[in-house]
Amino acid sequence: MRPSSLARYLLFGLLLLPLLASLANATEKAPPNVVMILTDDQGWGDLSIHGNRNIATPNIDQLAKEGARFDWFYVCHLCAPTRAEMLTGRFYARTGVRGVSTGQERLNLDEKTIAQYFKEAGYATGAFGKWHNGMQHPYHPNARGFDEYYGFCSGHWGHYFSPELDHNNKLVRGDGYVTDDFTNKAIEFIEKNQDRPFFCYVPYCTPHSPMQVPDEYYDKFADMDPKMRHRDPEKEQLGMTRAALAMCENVDWNVGRILKTLDELNLADSTIVVYFADNGPNSFRWNGDMKGRKGSLDEGGTRVPCFIRLPGSIKPDTRITQVAGAVDLLPTLLDLTGIEADYPKPIDGRSLKPLLTGAKTDWEDRHLIASRNNQVSVRNQTYRLDNSGKLFNIQKDIGQRKDVSAEHPKVTKKLKEVAHRYRQEMLPQQDDRPFTVGYSANTPLPARDGVAHGGVERSAPAPNCSYFTNWKTKEGKITWDVEVHEPGTYEAVIYYTCPQSNVGVEIQAELLGQETSASITEAHDPEAYGPERDRFSRGAESVVKDFRPFSLGKIDLPAGRGTLTLTATKIPGDGAIEVRYVWLKRQ
Repeated sequence: MRPSSLARYLLFGLLLLPLLASLANATEKAPPNVVMILTDDQGWGDLSIHGNRNIATPNIDQLAKEGARFDWFYVCHLCAPTRAEMLTGRFYARTGVRGVSTGQERLNLDEKTIAQYFKEAGYATGAFGKWHNGMQHPYHPNARGFDEYYGFCSGHWGHYFSPELDHNNKLVRGDGYVTDDFTNKAIEFIEKNQDRPFFCYVPYCTPHSPMQVPDEYYDKFADMDPKMRHRDPEKEQLGMTRAALAMCENVDWNVGRILKTLDELNLADSTIVVYFADNGPNSFRWNGDMKGRKGSLDEGGTRVPCFIRLPGSIKPDTRITQVAGAVDLLPTLLDLTGIEADYPKPIDGRSLKPLLTGAKTDWEDRHLIASRNNQVSVRNQTYRLDNSGKLFNIQKDIGQRKDVSAEHPKVTKKLKEVAHRYRQEMLPQQDDRPFTVGYSANTPLPARDGVAHGGVERSAPAPNCSYFTNWKTKEGKITWDVEVHEPGTYEAVIYYTCPQSNVGVEIQAELLGQETSASITEAHDPEAYGPERDRFSRGAESVVKDFRPFSLGKIDLPAGRGTLTLTATKIPGDGAIEVRYVWLKRQ
């Protein structure tokens, strides 16, 4: 071959290389993104697609029509347990979650979360909203697989307009109404990571109380006489219903914003969108004649909306009639994205991909469990066995009005055996886990996790967003059961309020035989706020104050478990201080 011919072939080959590389990249299709939206205290009946004529939710309805709609989707009776099941694919009682506050909401550290699977697979991971499965590292979302976190870690918050929030374990001030704010941050995350796979978790905190919502949503409902009422109308509080429906319409608007963003970035066809709720409605309002509400183990407390969209894989208007639940979301999403499921522990969920994609499958009947303390209810495809042993044919009697246990003794016996095994295996369990200190540079210890003594009180019955008040004497103290992971020097910072008359009070922090103290030299006595924005009177939630940080000094701590104790060693005035947090900051 002549040199000129060889040169032409080499030149042709060089020109061909980019085309071949492009074709190779096209054949290696990127895995789909995931956007998971979770609402808080939204019932199955709080959507217009389910027949509620009191409300319009066009964006969520459209999402449901464009993908799969679950007829029988089940979660837990309360917030933190459902989140644990979604995060792990395991029944919540296996995961260390035993309640919704004072540390009982924490997910055991040996549990692998859905975010960790996605992060290991190369996904960008972010969560924007209410976490509710642990606050201190290594329970914090940043330590459970989420690169980016913005929201609050407690079970509820006391104010929804520009409240204090957590951004990657630092306190920041929110920007506007929380649901709008969380959506803004989620959209920013999607835009930032549009050129790589991402897992975006958006756990809204509404319509959970306090019942606060902007005027533009509430005005429509302010004087509404709902066309559709709860099955027991005398139980319904119309003011609560109106506020909840307004909050749900705000959620719908924000869902529409996320879907619009996916469209504008040309990501809609390559993104799985999941929408579901964490438990039944937080009040008695229309819910399709189901019995029970949030906190109940009946249909009304545990059956929620769930929709999954993935164009090209899930056909529009797909209806899933098989029972499914939050435990199924992890295996389903790993299956749909092609991530290898290396489960460190057996899971209770199963992949719903065959049902979603229309693949032929021999789908066996199964048992989904709802439990609260030692109470257990079991659901299979047709029946629900309640905690008292009554059996209901849900396909014919969704209101659970007729006990058919005598007519179906074999079914009743089988479901009772399932409930018994569950109780024996998982209930009850004691929770003696301390609060962890030193796994990160900054460890917050909120009033929620502390214990009051000597006349000190919480600001409200529900601990989640409370603070300590009524500290009048030296006999008063506040304690936290903690374990220091990393020995070293820590700065003890309290977040306090103090009237002018109590300036000079000396506060001491003691832990593991070490102590530090300082006197309050500056008054900080802000007004409480929150209830003035409520559309319906709050119950157990605390009012809110803007607390000020104050350093008690540095303290050298060994590793080990002990009791962090705050005491007032000098009280020159009528009392001591109010306390929202102690932060231990490793130096």
